[in-house]
Amino acid sequence: MKKIIKTHKAPAPIGPYNQAVLSGNTLYTSGQIAINLETGNVISATISEETRLVMEHLKEVLAAADMTFENVIKTSIFISDMNNFGEINSVYGDYFNEESAPARETVEVAALPKSANVEISAIAVK
Repeated sequence: MKKIIKTHKAPAPIGPYNQAVLSGNTLYTSGQIAINLETGNVISATISEETRLVMEHLKEVLAAADMTFENVIKTSIFISDMNNFGEINSVYGDYFNEESAPARETVEVAALPKSANVEISAIAVK
């Protein structure tokens, strides 16, 4: 059984998918990018600001499933330029306790939706 998780506090999907799906006690989030909720466009900002908005969107999706970053067991980070890794990692680190941080991969990709510079998805367990 799966339950679709939706919140108006994070961007609506821009395709045939949902913000997250809860299956049993496991939540699978779709990748989040730095979309301004009012305009529907990716924000024009520094990579740190873009990453912070992505993490805030993830926080809202987790909250809609009654979870927090403490429930996250795995993240995937997709970035358009590996030279931004340090700044992205610094902001990302603000959201996790080092001792209980999730497993993760970070991959440089050729392009992301809406020309975003960073996209992050998560798997969380209650």
